Amino acid sequence: MTVKDLVRPIPGVRQLSRLRQQLGFSGSAHYWELNYEQGGSSGPGSYGDLGQGKAEFLNWFVRDCNIESVIEFGCGDGHQLSLAKYPHYVGLDVSRAAIRMCKSQFADDPSKSFFLYGGDSFVDRMGLFTADLAISLDVVYHLIEDQVFEAYMKHLFAAGKRYVVVYSTNKVMRGDAPHVRNREFSLWVDNYCPQWRLINVVRGPSSLPRRADFFVYERENADSPGR
Repeated sequence: MTVKDLVRPIPGVRQLSRLRQQLGFSGSAHYWELNYEQGGSSGPGSYGDLGQGKAEFLNWFVRDCNIESVIEFGCGDGHQLSLAKYPHYVGLDVSRAAIRMCKSQFADDPSKSFFLYGGDSFVDRMGLFTADLAISLDVVYHLIEDQVFEAYMKHLFAAGKRYVVVYSTNKVMRGDAPHVRNREFSLWVDNYCPQWRLINVVRGPSSLPRRADFFVYERENADSPGR
């Protein structure tokens, strides 16, 4: 027996480990609440070069399109928002802990508001939660349950008056963690949001094979002042 034989994974061990992870996963919302409660962050995508790259694109987009208001479904710990330059902002998240973090961090900023979001209890028939631009950053591939994904997408696109920007992967790929599920989300938009059209796909700042990109949608017949 060689050293390679000793360190080679036993058949089925990797699958068993993944199964244990899945059995311990009790839902998207619970996962993120536990993450923030235990001192976790929104992840590396909101920090360093990735966070800066996203901020540069979104700040440019807001300036170029004369965006006056932004609503984000999944504001997380607020670090990505700290890099943003938005005239008016509303952030929603499924985690109470994340909302508390943002509330504390931006306590002295009257241009920002935060609300707890629950897809199964969110009803906005009067369009109170709307903005020129609705954004979703690093969220779509964390929506494991189909019903959670569908509710989230409906609310996201209903909230955008003029534009929606989704920063995500857009291909079905095998995930390495129980809280990751890569989808071809653009098919859902094509099928259920006929009033929206994809006007651009901008390469994201990551160099990894499973890179997320910016998918820019525009609402047809929407007022677009100053563009």
